Amino acid sequence: MTPLQLAQAVRAALVQAVEDGTLALDPALLPDEVRMERPRQREHGDWATNVALQLGKKAGTNPRDLAADLAARLGATPGVASVEVAGPGFLNVRLDAAAAGELARTVVEQGEAYGRNDTLAGVALNLEFVSANPTGPLHIGGVRWAAVGDSLARVLQASGASVTREYYFNDHGAQIDRFARSLLARALGQDAPEDGYGGQYIADIADRVVADALAAGEPDPRTLPAAEATEAFRARGVELMFGEIKASLHAFRVDFDVYFHEDSLHESGAVERAVARLRELGHVYDADGAVWLRTTDFGDDKDRVVIKSDGEAAYIAGDIAYYLDKRERGADRVVIMLGADHHGYIGRMMAVCAAFGDTPHVNLEILIGQMVNLVREGQPMRMSKRAGTVVTIDDLVDAVGVDAARYSLARSSADSSIDLDLDLLSRATNENPVFYVQYAHARTVNVGRNAADAGVRREDGFDASLLDHESEAVLLGQLAELPRIVAQAAELREPHRVARYLEELAGAYHKWYDQRRVTPFGDETVSDTHRTRLWLNDATRQVLANGLGLLGVSAPERM
Repeated sequence: MTPLQLAQAVRAALVQAVEDGTLALDPALLPDEVRMERPRQREHGDWATNVALQLGKKAGTNPRDLAADLAARLGATPGVASVEVAGPGFLNVRLDAAAAGELARTVVEQGEAYGRNDTLAGVALNLEFVSANPTGPLHIGGVRWAAVGDSLARVLQASGASVTREYYFNDHGAQIDRFARSLLARALGQDAPEDGYGGQYIADIADRVVADALAAGEPDPRTLPAAEATEAFRARGVELMFGEIKASLHAFRVDFDVYFHEDSLHESGAVERAVARLRELGHVYDADGAVWLRTTDFGDDKDRVVIKSDGEAAYIAGDIAYYLDKRERGADRVVIMLGADHHGYIGRMMAVCAAFGDTPHVNLEILIGQMVNLVREGQPMRMSKRAGTVVTIDDLVDAVGVDAARYSLARSSADSSIDLDLDLLSRATNENPVFYVQYAHARTVNVGRNAADAGVRREDGFDASLLDHESEAVLLGQLAELPRIVAQAAELREPHRVARYLEELAGAYHKWYDQRRVTPFGDETVSDTHRTRLWLNDATRQVLANGLGLLGVSAPERM
């Protein structure tokens, strides 16, 4: 019996109680889905629900009395071994071994589909993450968003959403001008401008701009008039830098569906159209020669200048146009992932969302991430050999590999700062969380190989009632959790829940492995016990692979 089947049985008991008058409640108030959770203490049973507490007060009934009534009704349900009432009205349900064990077959038969759900079916979601300026290699803060953002996209897709991964390409503004001037200065053998960029990568790109121009038969950009030279280094330099960023992200298993150019908002008239729309809605006014958005009507601390008195668009103008553009491209929900220094951005953008008639925190969500600190040999790792001032995506991958980098960045809540111990992540020990989980998967594969050599085949038999050991009950309980974990991770936008779940599952599997054998011992004859345990082993392998896949981490077959 799966958690969903048990939840349906509880709801059916509630419906029956309403129909026979035991529960004086409008049927419309019954939950569409009863939530079943694993008790914190294993001895309390396999599953628990507080539905009696939720509905008892609404019906004017003592929740404990309602729980007792539901327990009596559920006691006759096939597969339910016992139902107990605890505390003020909790229901603790214990399944019989056969009902619990059937989950092993369910997981294997569903394969890659196990754990997926349709809670976000029909939702078009635009997820913007990383969006680092193309003025240097991707630094460690952006790498965290790459791991978390891509994992979140996978979790959202596993929950039925149609997800567009989007990268906002900042190719407009002062930082690009400084980048171009830095390239030109380096090409001319001069010091970088005081507000410019340094690092070996500037020299590398400057040399490539010159080499590419000469190879194409074009004039040496260093010999052009100052304005033309700056533009030549800007155009080609940004292209080369962004090409490197995209290549690094691709090697990190992160690719985007849309690379949106900030320049296009200003060149296409999107800014003017967005301002005109807000003016039609009555939220724009003119004062002091500038155009203002009345964001204070929607909770912002002050109104915002959209078009400055000199006619230039303020920074927020591009953000306004970009949000509207995403909505007009069909996004039901716009989710933007930003760094820790963007807290002040939330209030004004939620006001923009409301000004367009949308619902803040529903049509627009802004997720803020915190800093990452890298530690090696007990000391902070602060500088890249190439970038000079920051640690980059390539530095991290070179140090620990893609799997360890992605897993370690995605396994903690994004709104908390983290310290990554590079020495730990490089070790093949159980203290290394990604090794611990991947080793569990490799062990399941090895068990399967050994079983095949011993003549143990799943298709020759399955008897769920044989999975009656305590370690099997715990392992089955963990396997049953994946659908709930995925749905919860999607709802809360917290993919780290998948990683933490996998670590618990790996622990349960390792304990089971130490106590139960899949292959016959000595001259022992192959029996349904071995075959049924192989089903459980392979179900665990499938769930580990599915979970690792949601994090963009490989599931190795040998380690």
